[in-house]
Amino acid sequence: MKNAAPMQQHYDTSSVFVAVIGRPNVGKSSLTNRLVGEKVAIVTSKPQTTRTRITGVVTRGPLQYVLLDTPGVHKAHNKLGKRMDKTASDSIADVDVSMMLFEPYGALNEPEMVLVDALRSSGGPAIAVINKTDLVKEPADLEARKAELKELGVFDAIYTVSVRADDHCEELFDALSQYAVEGPHYFDDDAYTDMPEKELVAEVIREKALLYMRDEIPHGIAVVVERFKERPGTDLVDIDVNIYCERESHKGMVIGKGGAMLKRSPALPVRTARSFWAAGSTCSAGSRSKQIGGTMSFC
Repeated sequence: MKNAAPMQQHYDTSSVFVAVIGRPNVGKSSLTNRLVGEKVAIVTSKPQTTRTRITGVVTRGPLQYVLLDTPGVHKAHNKLGKRMDKTASDSIADVDVSMMLFEPYGALNEPEMVLVDALRSSGGPAIAVINKTDLVKEPADLEARKAELKELGVFDAIYTVSVRADDHCEELFDALSQYAVEGPHYFDDDAYTDMPEKELVAEVIREKALLYMRDEIPHGIAVVVERFKERPGTDLVDIDVNIYCERESHKGMVIGKGGAMLKRSPALPVRTARSFWAAGSTCSAGSRSKQIGGTMSFC
């Protein structure tokens, strides 16, 4: 979403909508979480972890930053991949500035060049951010990468950060503020995402599946939270979850021998969920196919 055309009314506030784009695993979600100060996007070492556009919100006094964390652009092999690529590309046209992340080493690949061409075609402002500077061996290597990105001719400025080491990340706020547009704040000042609580829980559970299961399984499942309800008289939240498997054979792997994976997986989302809310959470596991009572079922 881009700021609307300025109105005649004067505002003491401003906002900037930012598309966070780049190749898979370049650190888009990690940087978004760092800037927001909350976990709004799940993070794993596996490509295509982010499936949809995630919104993170940061309000600092009169200025509100709206960060749109997009799926990493890659060579799509299925309908989900094509939709993820379209989500990333479309975001460029919907914002006040695009922030494209790069690795410090390696040749720029085809999906990255597709994004660069999209930036060039859009004519909108963009900045480049080289992440993972903690991996840089020689200062000259970083300078060479900066020169390479400058030659592309689409970036107003090039910044270097290390999200892992929390190095120079704070400087990006000043960089992005230059593109702010006077107007109202589009989110409450204490908001940090527009994602419903149910979707946050579903994403965290999917994150754990990515961490603990074989590569082909997590990308073939979908997580839907059917019920999210506070337990009266307590600080607990009861959550009912359905996990939809692409293949019948995956169901047993997700459940695990004797329910081992279920016993392992729900506990971590519960602990992670507590970073979202002050209240605690409970998520007991069971399999509908085995007719075991519980709140996590598989279809």
